[in-house]
Amino acid sequence: MDLAIPDRCYVTGTDTGAGKTLASCTLLHALRAQGLRAVGMKPVASGCERIDGRWRNADALALQVASDPRPDYADLNPYALPEPLAPELAARAAGIEVSLPPLLEAFARLRASAEVVVVEGVGGWAAPLAGDLDQADLVRALQAPVVLVVGMRLGCLNHARLTAAAIAADGCELVGWIASEVDPGMACRDENFELLSARLDAPCLGRLPHSPAPDPARLAARLALAG
Repeated sequence: MDLAIPDRCYVTGTDTGAGKTLASCTLLHALRAQGLRAVGMKPVASGCERIDGRWRNADALALQVASDPRPDYADLNPYALPEPLAPELAARAAGIEVSLPPLLEAFARLRASAEVVVVEGVGGWAAPLAGDLDQADLVRALQAPVVLVVGMRLGCLNHARLTAAAIAADGCELVGWIASEVDPGMACRDENFELLSARLDAPCLGRLPHSPAPDPARLAARLALAG
C-alpha cells in the first residue's frame, strides 16, 4: 500500500540501532524522486565530534547530505550534544537545557525552505529529550504523523507492538512503518515480517535489506510512497 507523506513526518524506532537514520535518509531520497523539496531534521543528537570547531553528529550529517535543499546544520540539528549518552544525560554533561521553543523555531525555518521535513527522533519512542520534554510532546507540537522503523531482529514483534501502542496512547498517529533488516542472521525473517504486517494497524512502506554500506538513494525505490 502506498502512503502519501504530508508536509512533515516524525521517524521513530523500536529501539536504538533500529535503523532510523538509514530509513530517514531513504525516505528523503524517495520524496526527492517525486520532485519534492525534502529536508531532514535531527532535533537532538548525542554523540558528536568536533569538526572545524563545531560539534557535529554523524546521523545529522547524513540527513543533511540526503536533503535538497541543503539546510543549515544549526537548523537541522539545534542541539548537538558531545557525549554519546541518553539526550537528557548528554545535555546535563554539556551544561545545556533542551527546550521546545528552539526546536519549533528551527523546524519552521526548515519548513519554509522545503515541501516536506523528515524529523528523526532519538532512540526508541519513550526515550526523553529532556527532563520535562518527551518525544511525544515534540510530535504533538509539530502536529506530525509518525513513521515507525522496526529493527528486524529477535524481539521485534514485542518492541513494535509496544511502540505502536505507546504512540497511540500518547495521542499521536502512526501512519506507516519500515522494516529495517539490521540483523543479517535473523531466523525466519520473512515469517516475522508477515506477523508484523498482520498486527500493526498501519501500512508497511517497505523493507530495507541489510548491507555493510547501504546507499539510501538506491534504497529509495524500495519504499512505497504515493505520487
